[in-house]
Amino acid sequence: MGTRRSALALAQSSAFARDLERATGVRVETVGITTEGDTNSAPLTAMGGTGVFVQAVRAALRSGDIDFAVHSYKDLPTAGPSDVTVAAVPVREDPRDALVTADGRPLSRLPAGARVGTGSPRRAGQLAALRPGLAVVPLRGNVDTRLGRVRDGRLDAVILAAAGLARLGRLGEAAELFAPDRIVPAPAQGALAVECRADDAAVALLLASLDDAVTRAAVDAERAVLVELEAGCSAPIGAHARRVGRVLDLCAVITATDGGRRTFRRAEVPLDPVAAAAAGRELARGLRKEYERGAR
Repeated sequence: MGTRRSALALAQSSAFARDLERATGVRVETVGITTEGDTNSAPLTAMGGTGVFVQAVRAALRSGDIDFAVHSYKDLPTAGPSDVTVAAVPVREDPRDALVTADGRPLSRLPAGARVGTGSPRRAGQLAALRPGLAVVPLRGNVDTRLGRVRDGRLDAVILAAAGLARLGRLGEAAELFAPDRIVPAPAQGALAVECRADDAAVALLLASLDDAVTRAAVDAERAVLVELEAGCSAPIGAHARRVGRVLDLCAVITATDGGRRTFRRAEVPLDPVAAAAAGRELARGLRKEYERGAR
């Protein structure tokens, strides 16, 4: 199994490996891989944003150094290569965004001018729309680095994925978890994509034992929004689908990075992955038209 070397990547991939060993009886060896996103401290937008955490891991997969790779699904480019396949999308962790503050205050109690760190244009725009007057500060780094900026007083708060905190056993440090229709998560946030070579039927069959059909359909709908809008993982676009009875409730948002314009739409989406993706593209087309008209 190949994975990035970060503490979070190792935690989420190790959990998948344990589940795979229990389900299939195979023994999994972990291979840590350093990616461009791990070594380059520049903003993701300056590096192109898409694929910087993925390319080195996929190279190891293609070369045969590893048999499968575990990624944070939101890091994958929307256009997948033909020689690699997503063989499993396990049950998703908490998809919400989390706010961490030094004294446990929620967003509504942060004072005007409070410094909130995030490296995500999506989060920056939605924060600015919710709380005008905050100072959104660009921030990159692992979970410890981001939380450390709050502990040492350089920031009043940081916003990051609840899934990452949960997988590291630190969700209790969150002062607030935002409902997915209040701050709409990144498409596929909290989900894993487990890839293998497209011609490796034996490994694909093993991995498929942990595939979750509902999570896969939800992620396909969310990522279809990005595909239709021709955007990448660093774009100020959020999309989230959750199961409600026999359908998915899909919501999506486009927000100007300064919060000055926010367009939100939601729709019921079929649970079938192909139909869910088609519905996601349809919702995105309507979202784009509204945003271009300046709807709020």
